[in-house]
Amino acid sequence: MGPERALPCSPEFETSEQYVDTLLDFIGSSELLHALCGGVHVLDFFTRKPDLYTLVIDSEWRSFFRAHDIMDILDLLMREDLNIFNQETNSWREGPVPPESLLQFIKQIRRLSLRREHTPIERKNQKGTNGPKTSHTLARQVAVGMNVKKIHEVDNFCRYLDRLTSEIAGSTNQEITHLVDFGAGQNYLGRALASEPYNKHIIALESRAHNIEGARNWDVLAKLAPKQQTMVNKKEWRKAMAEQGISEKEALKQDLKGERGFHAETPVEEQPAQATLKISNQGVGSIQYVEHYIKDGDLSRVVPQIVDQDVVREKVTSDLDTAAAQPPSSKQIPDNFVEGNLQVDDSIKAQDPRLLIISLHSCGNLVHHGIRSLLLNPAVSAVALVGCCYNLLTERLGPPTYKLPSLRSNHPRLTETSEAHDPHGFPMSSRLCNQSTSSGKGLRLNITARMMAVQAPQNWGKKDSEDFFKRHFYRALLQRIFMDKGIVAAPEPEDVEKNNGSPLGWSAGGGTAPIILGSLRKSCYESFTAYVRGALDKLVNDPTRGDLFKEKMCSMTDDEIRNYETEFKERGKELSVMWSLMAFSAGVIEAAIVVDRYLFLREQDEVADAWVEAVFEFKHSPRNLVVVGIKK
Repeated sequence: MGPERALPCSPEFETSEQYVDTLLDFIGSSELLHALCGGVHVLDFFTRKPDLYTLVIDSEWRSFFRAHDIMDILDLLMREDLNIFNQETNSWREGPVPPESLLQFIKQIRRLSLRREHTPIERKNQKGTNGPKTSHTLARQVAVGMNVKKIHEVDNFCRYLDRLTSEIAGSTNQEITHLVDFGAGQNYLGRALASEPYNKHIIALESRAHNIEGARNWDVLAKLAPKQQTMVNKKEWRKAMAEQGISEKEALKQDLKGERGFHAETPVEEQPAQATLKISNQGVGSIQYVEHYIKDGDLSRVVPQIVDQDVVREKVTSDLDTAAAQPPSSKQIPDNFVEGNLQVDDSIKAQDPRLLIISLHSCGNLVHHGIRSLLLNPAVSAVALVGCCYNLLTERLGPPTYKLPSLRSNHPRLTETSEAHDPHGFPMSSRLCNQSTSSGKGLRLNITARMMAVQAPQNWGKKDSEDFFKRHFYRALLQRIFMDKGIVAAPEPEDVEKNNGSPLGWSAGGGTAPIILGSLRKSCYESFTAYVRGALDKLVNDPTRGDLFKEKMCSMTDDEIRNYETEFKERGKELSVMWSLMAFSAGVIEAAIVVDRYLFLREQDEVADAWVEAVFEFKHSPRNLVVVGIKK
């Protein structure tokens, strides 16, 4: 069961263990990696002296980058066959060849980044047998509401989970009875799994009631659930309108505006919301929606709903009787309670439930909660989780430290997350918590490093790259204007001796104060002048600093703004090179996060097997690695 190798690492490594050792040694010791992934923030690119580019990038590298186009540099980092430089050559793409130290750095990042190649699984047809490989197999009505990317993800993950459940049943002689989707959202994945040809029983956990309601509406639009039959007594309605002094004409106008009137559908008899959705007349799949805020891996309030509804009914009745004598409070209502959850179809209950915890692109700590559910709940037999949004992870070990503390940004979110000491945060495994690094015990990744880990530079085309680089250039240059106008203070140099003896030293809080700008209209990126004007339109309305922006910047002329762009234009390429190096290098940061989850599972006595593999095409969905754990 599972792939031949537990981790999809380079074939240069004989074992997964050898790969892990090399990966963690490199991350723990490479000063350049610390600078590129976690130390550099684009906001500070034009505000420091010496500038970040000179501070971080070797002079020999800078000379090479100066002589080549940025798209050629991206090719060198990610696509060029580096073996061509083993032969004696004096030029590359009509310019100098890369320095040997740069080539060695590129080779190291490539070999330590996890392999992302995906091998499609043969589809299963309506009769349950295997058929030819196709682009996707989702029925048209099941795919309603999905874009191309979502169809690719759902279709391939359904095939993967179907095969996984079969393999678990074959190796343990016990069937998986239910798939529990952590953070189901609009339930695209669950809807597909419950339909033909998979017919799985789905428990869709979701913390937001409006998402559950939205998912139910998609079920109806997909013709997988019947629309509620309604009838209206027109004579009674007219009588009610007359008693309220409202004419029929006025009532109809209100109805057209979306208010309640004659055309509003009124159920004949109010029915509680159905917790279970039986999928089609032919299939045996089902969906049970459960509103549940997932704050850890404990499912003790969810599993009883699958086993014995009488237990749940007694629990809910007791809680509501207690709450009736007091003012309503969300803390008094069980996390999993949704009106109608008691009406679960008997056909999907199990005396001995065996659960597979699944999730498609779980944000932040949600993957950690899913992994821990394998240990905390006897009914959970396995997990298969695809993560994303690493920037939303909290930090377990506290403030990150660096060999070059001068590169530490003072972004408020960096401080907030680094001081959280959250037991549910990163890292999970004892191995990473105890890993020796150049800056002490334990591997730490700040929010800037984790934010870079969600980049996908391999998918950047020329237009994408130009758009990225323009946005970063404009934002970094605007920060320089903020500093020059006195809105934010310039970073102050510190004595070298107070900076761990680093000759590159500036103060540990060595960045300018961040200004949260948010998104701007597309038209704001037509020129730097339009960008500054668009940003000011938002910032002058800031309740705390709006007056300061009006005082310091509203008098700027278009010529003054254009002069900034002209002065720093040549350094725009330097920022593009830096951002490309940061995004490329962050492949090993994502590898560390994924490997940490794998190692945590391997460290548990209850776990029989664990592995990581790709389940989507990287070009469609860069966060394409699933972490699987099987309980003994």
